[in-house]
Amino acid sequence: MRLWVGLGNPEPGMARNRHNIGFMALDVVARRHGFGPWRQRFKGLVADGQIGGEKILALKPMTYMNASGESVQPAAAFFKIPPPDITVFHDELDLAPGKLRVKRGGGAAGHNGLRSIDAQLGTPDYWRVRLGIGHPGDKQRVLSYVLGDFSRPDLDWLLPCLDAVADEAALLATDKPEDFMSRVAHLTKDQKNGV
Repeated sequence: MRLWVGLGNPEPGMARNRHNIGFMALDVVARRHGFGPWRQRFKGLVADGQIGGEKILALKPMTYMNASGESVQPAAAFFKIPPPDITVFHDELDLAPGKLRVKRGGGAAGHNGLRSIDAQLGTPDYWRVRLGIGHPGDKQRVLSYVLGDFSRPDLDWLLPCLDAVADEAALLATDKPEDFMSRVAHLTKDQKNGV
């Protein structure tokens, strides 16, 4: 079993925030792949299903971003899922909007959700799907930017990106992160150009 975690904040008024792109990605993946209904467990919402022959437990922590690890750690412990079988989907300021990178381990780079998970798991040795939201250009504007809603023009890159993540999720589930990144980049390039 693998644990896929989408990061975000639980308030209904925050659902369209840039910081909630992890929740959005997991929602599209779960819908596309016919996961069971979301239910409350581990201080979050969980749903399960299969992708690429792998059993996946999807988790959206309802702890608020800064305490995400308080949901991730008990879920991982209960199912005995080691960090290398955990994948976290989160917003990334340092990537252009719609760009995506997958990496294992590394620092939290100022992301409080990752910092909380690192602290609770005791290691950063899990996978991260970094979903680019761009940077507002000024460090002083970062908080209001990530907690701001995606704009209507953002949907032109956001929806194709989320669809591509769901379309190619089997590559991620079967340990082919490089292929996953390439396919998502190809699909989003074609969709942006209207092909």
